[in-house]
Amino acid sequence: MDNKQKPVEPGLFSSRIVLFIISQNLSLFGSSVVGYAIIWYITIETSSGLWLMYATLANMVPHLIISLWSGVWADRYRKKYLIMISDGFIAFVTLVLFILFRLGYDRLELLLIVSVIRSLGTGVQGPAVSAILPQLVAKEHLTRMQGINQSISSVLFMLSPAVGGMVLGLTNLSWAFLLDVATATIAITIFSFIKVDSIKRAKRTTPVTHAMVEGVRYTFGNPILRTLIIYYSFAFFLLTPAAILTPLLVDRTFGSEVWKLTANELSWTLGNLIGGILVSLRGHFKDKVRAIAISLVVFGVGFALLGLATHFFLYLLIMTIVGIFMPILTTAETVMIQKITEPNKMGRVFSIVQVLSGSTIPLGMLFYGPLADVVSIESLLIVSGILMALVGVLYQRTNRRMREQGVWKV
Repeated sequence: MDNKQKPVEPGLFSSRIVLFIISQNLSLFGSSVVGYAIIWYITIETSSGLWLMYATLANMVPHLIISLWSGVWADRYRKKYLIMISDGFIAFVTLVLFILFRLGYDRLELLLIVSVIRSLGTGVQGPAVSAILPQLVAKEHLTRMQGINQSISSVLFMLSPAVGGMVLGLTNLSWAFLLDVATATIAITIFSFIKVDSIKRAKRTTPVTHAMVEGVRYTFGNPILRTLIIYYSFAFFLLTPAAILTPLLVDRTFGSEVWKLTANELSWTLGNLIGGILVSLRGHFKDKVRAIAISLVVFGVGFALLGLATHFFLYLLIMTIVGIFMPILTTAETVMIQKITEPNKMGRVFSIVQVLSGSTIPLGMLFYGPLADVVSIESLLIVSGILMALVGVLYQRTNRRMREQGVWKV
């Protein structure tokens, strides 16, 4: 095993970066189409909130659980193969589901089982994808790379609901599965041609549980990472009303027309697209802490204004503006982790971020969901927005103190 870090190609648009962007976004597109198609199919077949809850849990919980192990695997094994194997595993399971549906075994329970398996595969893939980027692109290009990827992902997220609905309306759910298999197969083939630089990897002799504990100690023993993850978790908990309850707000306040609910989703995605383009054009954040803090403050102010908005088009404008700062937040956070984390521990750090940020929204729903039937969603947005802005201010001040104490040297 070659433990010496080889230099990455200097150009941003080197062949392997282009191939990486194409392969990952193809895979993301197919998975997103299937995700929307399954949710809509269950909605149409059952009209049951309980079944939608089952589907949501099947998509989210396994992903979070497996992340505890997948971070260790990403540090121990070649990330390229881990990504390809997990993508292939998801495609194989989806192909089996396609065959079963074509044979007439179109049971909802089967969808839940496959959703659990697909979620496990995605959970294995996530930390490896985040951790492999520094092996593909030079550090000075990481921010621009993240912005370009965010822009493309936003476009695909806008297309996915339309494609999922079209497939479900013109044919049936099984063909959405076949589309995912096709995009995954192409993505794996493309990814196989990417040359990834060698790095020093974590020891395989250490028990997995010990390696996980070592990752937690490393993450929370680093004051910069510890501060980032703690504030990031609080922020995602406060993000829950805006992320989950705004369709209900639109339905209750502005009307239940389908175009209004669609516009609510598209305005956020449009903001993400604009933000991703801005990040890719800017190229870097000189002060990533400030970028994160400003994004959190804008989120807070924006969420409060959403709660105060009385006209629907003003509401959409605010949603779009706030959405611009999501790529700024995620890019600054991701690049900071990539630059300050040791290569052989990066998978575990990203898995911890994935678990904490991914679990706060489901936990938040346990709190905000029942509360939304007691108090107005507008009130929840205003209160959570004020607290979110406070989190941003405190995050900036905490890091300023660490700089003054000589802790922050990055």
